[in-house]
Amino acid sequence: MVRFPFLAVRSPRSSVLLAKAQCVELGKQVPLLYALLSLNTIAVSYTLRHSAPFWMTVICPGLLVCVSMIRLVTWLSSKPATDVRAARRMLRRVTALACLITFAFMIWALRLHTYAVGEERAHVSMFLAVTVIGCIFCLMHLPSAALAVTGLVVIPYLVFSIYQGDAIYLAIALNLTFVTLVLIWVLNTSFRGFEERIRARERAERLGRENMRLAHTDKLTDLPNRRFFFAELARRLERAKRDHAPVAVGVLDLDRFKPINDTYGHIVGDHLLEAVARRLRTIAESENSVVIGRLGGDEFGFVATLEPEAALAVGRRLCGALSAPFEIEDLVLSLGISCGLALSTDGEVASADLFKRADYALYQSKRHSRGQVCLYSDDHEREIRSEEALERALSTADLAAETELQFQPIVEFDTGRVQFVEALARWNSPTLGQVRPDLFIATAERMGLIHDLTLVLFRKAVAALLQMPADIRLSFNLSAQDVTNPPTVLHLVSIVRQSGIDPRRIVLELTETAVMRDFQQADESIALLRSLGMGIALDDFGTGYSSLSYLHRLPIDKVKIDRSFVRALRDMSGHNLLRSMLALCRSMKLECVIEGVETVEQLATLQSLGANAFQGYLFARPMPLPELLRWMNRDAAAGVLPARPDGRAV
Repeated sequence: MVRFPFLAVRSPRSSVLLAKAQCVELGKQVPLLYALLSLNTIAVSYTLRHSAPFWMTVICPGLLVCVSMIRLVTWLSSKPATDVRAARRMLRRVTALACLITFAFMIWALRLHTYAVGEERAHVSMFLAVTVIGCIFCLMHLPSAALAVTGLVVIPYLVFSIYQGDAIYLAIALNLTFVTLVLIWVLNTSFRGFEERIRARERAERLGRENMRLAHTDKLTDLPNRRFFFAELARRLERAKRDHAPVAVGVLDLDRFKPINDTYGHIVGDHLLEAVARRLRTIAESENSVVIGRLGGDEFGFVATLEPEAALAVGRRLCGALSAPFEIEDLVLSLGISCGLALSTDGEVASADLFKRADYALYQSKRHSRGQVCLYSDDHEREIRSEEALERALSTADLAAETELQFQPIVEFDTGRVQFVEALARWNSPTLGQVRPDLFIATAERMGLIHDLTLVLFRKAVAALLQMPADIRLSFNLSAQDVTNPPTVLHLVSIVRQSGIDPRRIVLELTETAVMRDFQQADESIALLRSLGMGIALDDFGTGYSSLSYLHRLPIDKVKIDRSFVRALRDMSGHNLLRSMLALCRSMKLECVIEGVETVEQLATLQSLGANAFQGYLFARPMPLPELLRWMNRDAAAGVLPARPDGRAV
């Protein structure tokens, strides 16, 4: 069965791409059709100027040529249709006008035929044949119009020829009919190929859009992913340059996701992230200008075209939405979320810089006000510039020459003797001067220089330990990145072996953060270090929310209770809490060191609670190695415990 897809008027139901493609092709060919009609009309009128009346050879063809020229100019000056509705309107209009104009030309030509004699009649017949063939080819991308025009020319001409009874012109009419049928067959084949190409392109574009959507969508949460987030941010900032509109960027980080993920497994963690995404999506859908995406892990972000107060309100709404408990597989889980927010009022800030500001504000939120929204400010800008100066200085620093160690004793109460000395890093920058340890160590971690810094300081610490009495042990702090980095751990082992020092004289201090970073790798590193005889201490004990679990799971030898608990001794709750912590250590047979002891009264209270090892300014401040050696020699005989205010020993 032969299929003629053009027999239906396709323009109202044609696909988006097909309708637009038809308009584009018609824009190239329809002007040629009007030019062809005009030239042929002028030629026929000239041929019959002596046989037909003036109104048939001048007035009527003049009007038809004027209409054709107007349509030609209209087509040449028209712009391509921008949407499918406009394209379909254009196709319907072309079909209607083609039928109307063709009918007018056909009536004029047949009427003119009655005045023609001899060869003039042949010219009129040729005019009709050329007209129908030209219409078929010029309207081939709109088959409904081509077919209608063909029928309006061929059928009346055939009927007219039969009525005239002239065998020659009847043969011409029949020949024209057969030719047009063949052309229609060719048109059908050509249009089917054209239609298939357009639909194939449409399928390819649809597939491309779907691939683009998938490429810009996070698979787990179905939120926009990091790539789309930054593309959207760049787009809004570019638009803000023109419109001078504000752009807000928020970075959101879940506060307690990792321990939940570690405790209950990744499946629960994934379900929790999906539930988080649903709440975020609900808020995004209620705010017209807000786009929320997942940036990776448990970090999310939003972009909004909002004024500062409105952006802050969105940030607070997001934090509030995620503070409510989640029910996941019969579990009730509570999360917190911190938010950093940065604003651009004119779009002049680069997208990477604006995101960096929001990320820094998030860091400040997690550091000082978890669960809240922190807006990037001028103070943060000054802090960043200071950090950038610190990074520049650290990146060019000669660590071996510019760093040194100071040592602070850890005193045993029962004997009054020095049990350990803790090595504390110091950096004297040629450009910045003395830099606080917490600042340059955090910067070294951020820059990836902490491993080099640790190894330089550890070599110096081991060399210093060789100069100390044989009964003195050294306590050395490892960064969170060190204990989870196998090459660094192997270098530490190599340094100890090459020094010839007894590994049992070294205690490595780890923070809870170091253990939580990668528990499995931390466990393996600790096992290797302890196999050599080195001790392991958990520093800043009690400041985290999961330290107790790690006391059971890791081979810890010692804990160091943070100085904040000593300052809380004035309150009965702090007093009881510290008593409980000391009792826990005794029950687990763990050595316990109290940090931050500064007054005799604190010491007396701690001793009454059962504490036996202390570190703090009450005994000694951190000091260089030569001063430490003199301090230990001076107090070797008498001990180093201070006296009570009344002069008696504590």
